[in-house]
Amino acid sequence: MQVKCLIVCLALGLLMLATPICEARRGRGRGRTKSRVQIGLPITGKYRDPESDQYYNNNNGAKILQASHFDLEYVLGHKIAFLCVAKGNPRPHITWYKDGAEIYQHLYMHVHEWRIGDDKVKSKIEIDPATQMDAGLYECTADNMYSIDRRSFKTDFSIAFD
Repeated sequence: MQVKCLIVCLALGLLMLATPICEARRGRGRGRTKSRVQIGLPITGKYRDPESDQYYNNNNGAKILQASHFDLEYVLGHKIAFLCVAKGNPRPHITWYKDGAEIYQHLYMHVHEWRIGDDKVKSKIEIDPATQMDAGLYECTADNMYSIDRRSFKTDFSIAFD
C-alpha cells in the first residue's frame, strides 16, 4: 500500500513539474523585468555628471512666474489678452507663438513688454478685435543662456447674440 501511495505521489509531483504554470495578469504588466528604473534616467533622479546637473538645475535659468489661464473662450469682435511674466539672470527673452509659428505684431495684434528690475520681464499680447482666425494654441516661451520655459494657452471663440 505504501509503495502504491509513493508511486502515485511521485507521478503527481512529476506531472506538476512538467506542466507550465500560467498566471493571469490584469492591466499593463512590466513584462519580464522587475526593474523600476527607466532606461536612460539615472537611479538617483539627478544627472550622471556634476556639470550637467549644474547646467540643467541652474538657479539663473529662465522661469515663467505668471501666465494666463490655459483655456480661454473669447467673443468674436472683442479683445483677447495673454500675459507672461518671467525671471532669470540674464533677463529672459519672451517669444510668442501661435500654432507652432512665431507671431509678430501687426495692425490688430499688439505685443507689449516691460522690464522689471534686473532679472524680470513682463510681456502681454493683445488682439483687438478678435476674429475666428485667432482661435488656436498660443505659447509664451521665456529663454536665456541657461534654460527655456514655456506655457501654452488654448483659445476658441463663441458668438454673442445681443
